[in-house]
Amino acid sequence: MTEEQVKNGLHSLAMEFGADQVSAAIQAVKNFSVEIPSWIFGPFGGGRFGEYMPPGAARNIQEKLDDAAVVHKLTGATKNVAMHVLWDFSQDGYLGSYALAKDVHELAGERNLQIGSISPTYFLRGSHRNSYAADEKATTERYIEQTVLAGRIARDFGVGLVTLWFPDGSNYPGQLDLQRNYLNMKNNLVATRKQIPDDVWLLIEYKVFEPGTYSTTIPDWGTAYALANAMGDNTGVLIDLGHHFHSANIEQIVARLVAEDMRCGFHFNTRYAADDDHAVEPTPEMTRIFYELVSGNVIVNKKKEKNWAYMIDQCSGRENRLHAIIHSVDTLQHCLARAMLVDVKTLQKWQDKDEIILANRCFNDALLYADVRPIVATARLEHLLPIDPVAAFVESGYQAKIEQERI
Repeated sequence: MTEEQVKNGLHSLAMEFGADQVSAAIQAVKNFSVEIPSWIFGPFGGGRFGEYMPPGAARNIQEKLDDAAVVHKLTGATKNVAMHVLWDFSQDGYLGSYALAKDVHELAGERNLQIGSISPTYFLRGSHRNSYAADEKATTERYIEQTVLAGRIARDFGVGLVTLWFPDGSNYPGQLDLQRNYLNMKNNLVATRKQIPDDVWLLIEYKVFEPGTYSTTIPDWGTAYALANAMGDNTGVLIDLGHHFHSANIEQIVARLVAEDMRCGFHFNTRYAADDDHAVEPTPEMTRIFYELVSGNVIVNKKKEKNWAYMIDQCSGRENRLHAIIHSVDTLQHCLARAMLVDVKTLQKWQDKDEIILANRCFNDALLYADVRPIVATARLEHLLPIDPVAAFVESGYQAKIEQERI
């Protein structure tokens, strides 16, 4: 869009939704921030990821941070970089290192970045009989020790946030005792919480399957919610968009957790088949999720302690990953802008009168039909950022530079 098109677009939006609503949407986009994952920039996984690495992929943590700095420079919204203990703070991939985390913290600061959430790495060799829910004490002690280290790193070098995802479960009925498996998980999580400072925030992620196809120890938000309650204060649920059955109403899950006043978090991505980890697409589902976050006042709230944690968790196999992560940030900003335009008073009026179709149309006027590109463009221009960060990246020549340097 040109600046003239932005100006005309803002005028049209103000005529439809009101100048105050448009102004609030611009401010929300300006204030929105989202973590990006360190692992998108370098080697990651096998299986469906196919061992494919895009040209110019980062070879070490320094180069991951270099790439993350470019994304933040173009978007202004990604200062925090999520890290994995054994991917980013380990010499051997087996033991985490506090000293290495300190080094990474300093490297991030040099690039105007900050270590964001910390994830322990539970899916390692030797965990085929479960990790936190294992019956083998040596296995669980190893992972508890790593999680406590993650808490120290989060407090001293990060944003005070640890995110937990467990690959625990089973493939066949009778393979393990389902009740004992759950209680092992619960008891070990409660024991871990006691060893991590109270001001460190823990989020429990759930996943409907993988790798356990018959049972997964934490398969849904209700299990994660129960475990978070058992662990006590400053513990919540982490929702990942790809971790659900296709029929799941994810915005309703968000609404439940907001209504329960539990401070939670969200992993953004897109899935078409299962947990695809694709870049974020501007789907109707995503805009509805953002509406629940906006109406719950848990996003861009001036009281930062009320806001949920927002992170991108993607790393698909084929695309240019710098294009993909910038595209995701762009998508999220547009979804937030749409959510901010919903005419809540008119919507509530139609709801109170039981005007079902009129309420639906009022909702969709903002969430489906509004062209919010002028709002997002204005927020960027006021931050002295490019109107189109993906185009700006392509024009920067950075991709050609890293392809030449990182042979």
